[in-house]
Amino acid sequence: MAPHGHRPNPGPHPARRATVLLLCAVAGALLVARAVDLQVLDRGFLQRQGDLRSLRVIPIPAHRGMITDRNGAPLAISTPMDSVCADPQELGGDRAGLAHLARMLDLNPVSLAARVRADSTRQFMYIDRQIPPEAGRRAAALDLPGVFLRREYKSYYPTGPVAAQVVGFTNIDNVGQEGLELAYNEWLHGVPGSERVLEDRLGHVVQDVELLRAPRPGKDLALSLDRRIQYLAYRELKATVQRRHARAGSLAMLDVRTGEVLAMVNQPSYNPNNRTQLQPARYRNRAVTDVFEPGSAIKPFTIATALLSGRYRPDTVIDTSPGWWVVGGDTIQDVSDFGTIDVSTVIEKSSNVGASKIALSLSPRALWTEFRKFGFGVGTGSGFPGESPGWLPFYTNWNRVDQAHLAFGYGISVTALQLVQAYAALADDGVMHPVRFTKATQPVSGIRVLPARIAREVLAMMERVVSPEGTGYRARVPGYRVAGKTGTVRRAVPGGYSPHHYNAIFAGLAPAGDPRLAMVVVIDDPQGEYYGGQVAAPLFAKVMAGALRFLDIAPDAIPPRRFVWGGRRA
Repeated sequence: MAPHGHRPNPGPHPARRATVLLLCAVAGALLVARAVDLQVLDRGFLQRQGDLRSLRVIPIPAHRGMITDRNGAPLAISTPMDSVCADPQELGGDRAGLAHLARMLDLNPVSLAARVRADSTRQFMYIDRQIPPEAGRRAAALDLPGVFLRREYKSYYPTGPVAAQVVGFTNIDNVGQEGLELAYNEWLHGVPGSERVLEDRLGHVVQDVELLRAPRPGKDLALSLDRRIQYLAYRELKATVQRRHARAGSLAMLDVRTGEVLAMVNQPSYNPNNRTQLQPARYRNRAVTDVFEPGSAIKPFTIATALLSGRYRPDTVIDTSPGWWVVGGDTIQDVSDFGTIDVSTVIEKSSNVGASKIALSLSPRALWTEFRKFGFGVGTGSGFPGESPGWLPFYTNWNRVDQAHLAFGYGISVTALQLVQAYAALADDGVMHPVRFTKATQPVSGIRVLPARIAREVLAMMERVVSPEGTGYRARVPGYRVAGKTGTVRRAVPGGYSPHHYNAIFAGLAPAGDPRLAMVVVIDDPQGEYYGGQVAAPLFAKVMAGALRFLDIAPDAIPPRRFVWGGRRA
């Protein structure tokens, strides 16, 4: 019996216990169902969401093809560089780390912070591009959140300014912008690949997961340039322009049998490896883009047309007295009264009167047709970006003064490349080859523009120009026969021609006995001496002598040996 005053404890109520057990069972069932849903039914979705936060598809850069000279010497090389990249959303909160990174990369901390804030809604930005790998490793070692490295390639040019205007350069994305880098961009440009990688929270790659597309490197390009001749031509042209205080200068050399450009230089030039002070005006390849009136350097083609007409021979007599001639109210003058001379002497002495009289005896159509065959007024077809076709007015627009002036190189505009191509045609017995900047790997055919006999007769006249009696004597090369022609042209100014400013020109070829090389030199506005024979011819001689030696071309003007017998010279 229970003590008095206390009621017996009946224990837990059966209904309450059942309710609690039911609620626990339901809760457990819900948890199990959710676990099954997450681990089984929605496993793929969740895994994808996780991967999006840790897996990334990143590009694999492809290096650009190498540009070499004809002998394999490098002219443009694709070098590996690192770019410092970041996720602005992760980096923005670390102000101290951002300032440290800016100082390490020699960037302005305030400007960098402003850039990060401006890109705060994005997940990628460049901090600094194409820095040396060792600098990139130092930046990565800071272990800043969201900062990582990306490998890129940058073009490096071993010859610097020596071949800059021919080779050109690429932009920061390694795409050709000027010169042959632009012309052959599709050939040189690589195709990037891609891969899937696993990254940690700082953006560092911790595992390569899958190669999606292999990178395809660009193809190499062998140019026709000979780096040895290119260096020599650059050095001598620069020295001449500086010594003569000239405004500019150009030089172009061709292999007369193939049309290959062996050397092409300009002044002023630029260094494509230093982009901080590039001047766009210096980018252009003047030998291809800039036109000028060739002056007396055109006379061999006037004489070739005359010989082709059948009315003239090398010994045909022309009266140039008294050293001047009035045509249509315009006075044409020679430097002196040469009197009665033959056609060969017209070239040797560079008689404007003689050339004008010959030209006016020919039909305008014949003169225009032959000039056109030699490539004047049309492009060379070299494919070089920005090439100018020059200017040759149609013959129906000529008057007698125009035709007379054309005979000695006024009223026509050419590029240095056009002029050297025409001289190369004379050198190769009247066969013109297309100009090419890439190395020829098989025989190159050409088009005949002049009978071989006439080409040789003109060549013989041009040899006299380099004789002691000719205007181009300073172009001679010891041991070799040289043929060429001087040109001295007044510079065009608004309203006419300047009486005090000239272009000095020399065009020639060697060895004259069996021509291999043709070259044109143009010096723009030299101070002091200004005649082509005084300014351009000596430069021609220096570069031609070196080129003949580099290419191991045998001399064709070796004086006979003299032996001593019994103390007497025989």
